[in-house]
Amino acid sequence: MFFFLSKVLWFLADPGNHILIGLLLVTAALLLRWRRTFRTLLFLLVGYVLVVGFLPVGKTMRAALEDRIPIPRSLPDRVDGIVVLGGVVDQFLSEARGQTAIGGAVERITVSARLAAQYPDARLAYSGGSGVLGRQELKEANYVKPIFAQLGVEASRLIIEDRSRNTAENATLTKELVKPAPEETWILVTSAFHMPRALGVFRRAGWPVIPYPVDYSTEPDQGFRLTGSLMAGFIVFGASLREWIGLVAYRLMDRTDAYFPAVEMEKR
Repeated sequence: MFFFLSKVLWFLADPGNHILIGLLLVTAALLLRWRRTFRTLLFLLVGYVLVVGFLPVGKTMRAALEDRIPIPRSLPDRVDGIVVLGGVVDQFLSEARGQTAIGGAVERITVSARLAAQYPDARLAYSGGSGVLGRQELKEANYVKPIFAQLGVEASRLIIEDRSRNTAENATLTKELVKPAPEETWILVTSAFHMPRALGVFRRAGWPVIPYPVDYSTEPDQGFRLTGSLMAGFIVFGASLREWIGLVAYRLMDRTDAYFPAVEMEKR
């Protein structure tokens, strides 16, 4: 139910759909000859497009997420396992073209492969099913073995979790699969902007991990910069807004241990 509801609500919250809704309202006001309403709606729509598209709204929101969890300055001598969250491979395109289609966030795989080489005795788990509503037949995790093999990770070492549809299920289903002992040390690898929510979810699931954020897209103290592209501004804003909404929704549903988890924050 949560998975289905999240997809429906995001359709309404998607900034791209805001433009469509705005255009429909403006058109309706024009056809009904509501001149004052038409002018007001048109002014608001143009203002929204200009602010979101060209001002660094999305970048600022994303930078706050990426700066929240720092890269560990040092790692322990012994690591028992590494968990990598999916979101790298397009399984549908991979199946259709007969070739592994890698999208963004490839650092989740490359960095985890490097950590696996650094800790040859550690288990390596990749968690990723299908987050697409109505298309659960193909699972992302089942398409990553060739990539890891090219990076020197043997297929027999890779633990595949292919049932998860969201971050909450990443934590619970992977924990159920690998059964980490309380005294074990595990590293969590995911994109920096996603790490606050992921860390809070793993802690709520009773699985303390060392967060290792990757896949940065903002610079520290980047200052005020116009996006220079309307489409680029909306893409970044949409991805950032989705993550912020996810943080709030997960906390309200008690799926994470804080609204904005941090490394030093105690469990709540």
